Amino acid sequence: MTHPHDAHAERLRRNRLTRRDTLWLFAAGTSATALAGCAVSPVSGKRIMVGMSEADERQADAQQAPHQFSQDLGAVQDVEVNTYLSRVNQGLLGQVHRRDMPYNVRALNANYVNAYTFPGGAMGVTRGILVEMQDEAELAALLGHELGHVNARHAAQRQGQALVAQVAMVSLAVATQDSAWSPLIGLGSQIGASALLASYSRDNEHQADALGQEYLVGAGYPASGMTQLHALLVRQHKEQPGMLETMFSSHPMSTQRLDNARQAAETQYAASAKAPRQRERFMDSTASLRRIRPAIEACKHGELAMARKALPEAQRQFAQALQTAPRDYAANLRMAQCLQALGQQREAQRYAENARNVYPQEAQAHKLGASLHLALRNPGAAYQALEQFDRLLPGDPGVLFMKGYALDGMGQSRRAAEHYAQFLQINRQGEAAQFSASRLRAMGHAVQ
Repeated sequence: MTHPHDAHAERLRRNRLTRRDTLWLFAAGTSATALAGCAVSPVSGKRIMVGMSEADERQADAQQAPHQFSQDLGAVQDVEVNTYLSRVNQGLLGQVHRRDMPYNVRALNANYVNAYTFPGGAMGVTRGILVEMQDEAELAALLGHELGHVNARHAAQRQGQALVAQVAMVSLAVATQDSAWSPLIGLGSQIGASALLASYSRDNEHQADALGQEYLVGAGYPASGMTQLHALLVRQHKEQPGMLETMFSSHPMSTQRLDNARQAAETQYAASAKAPRQRERFMDSTASLRRIRPAIEACKHGELAMARKALPEAQRQFAQALQTAPRDYAANLRMAQCLQALGQQREAQRYAENARNVYPQEAQAHKLGASLHLALRNPGAAYQALEQFDRLLPGDPGVLFMKGYALDGMGQSRRAAEHYAQFLQINRQGEAAQFSASRLRAMGHAVQ
């Protein structure tokens, strides 16, 4: 029986890649080890077990956050929206317990409902949740909850550097039972930091809620902002349980947390009831996203259809999104991925080029373009696209592997071998690692 890696290699030699081959290229992974130690909680003053030092937390943000934000299709291109989020976040920072962390926040082009933070305070808020909220108090509650996780050091307590390993694996689309579909599975289910960083304990979530409400009120908002946020998420979970991936994804959103927030608002923080909710300011500052809300909704439904492998339905949803917002980066990129999965490589390339032209500073369109160039038997153009990806977002081992694959297809065996070997130094597991080792042996290189 022919080994799958040998079959891939033979098609590579002939420069005749199938749809499965080009999708398979995204299958790669990485790993890291966890460290443990004791620290004093910045919130309670008690001793806690942590798996990361404060320097580790900062490093995790610097190394991993850019990759996850790119997986969520980058910051929205409206400067006003991101400036507004930063201003609201800045207003909360005077209340936090760890004021020296490098906090930052951005609105992301992702369509699903979520917000998340890395251990050092790098936060992402999806446009999918921004268009669901009604006022600034609700947004401040969302940011306050994420700040609560950072200040209580929940990520450091939970898994430490093991978290970094998990997050890094996401951007490389680790192979599942059918590796050809692994890039599509992540589209609808949004497996990523958006889910991994949300896997806190129930006690962690309650503490983040309480801290978020404390920060919210201290910054001059009504405590009911947290109540309203929880009500929104409970409603979303009931209406669309299969579609919702939120910061509460580690367990189903329950009414208990809503009841806790309401009780605190009516008792401990009752004096905040008449504080301004800043609805008008919120609506004005997020108007550009609300104008394309139908496109965001259609993209969200399309991603869910892709996760179910219902590709014709996904294509219909993305086409609908593009009717509303023809220059939307997310809609063009998702349409390209859908068409790629359907085997319509040239049509997919057109949408990938649209996405790249709309948002040339965002890396994912370049990576997708590289995959499509390989499918169309143009490894040289694929390599150039991967070089551009590396300039925009260095440090993705999956791209290191793909560059080796492209060089192999160009007949540059020596350089390809260097890339395969470098990839194996980073990762020794998964189909991409097995393929790299197979190709190195075929080229006469020893594999350590």
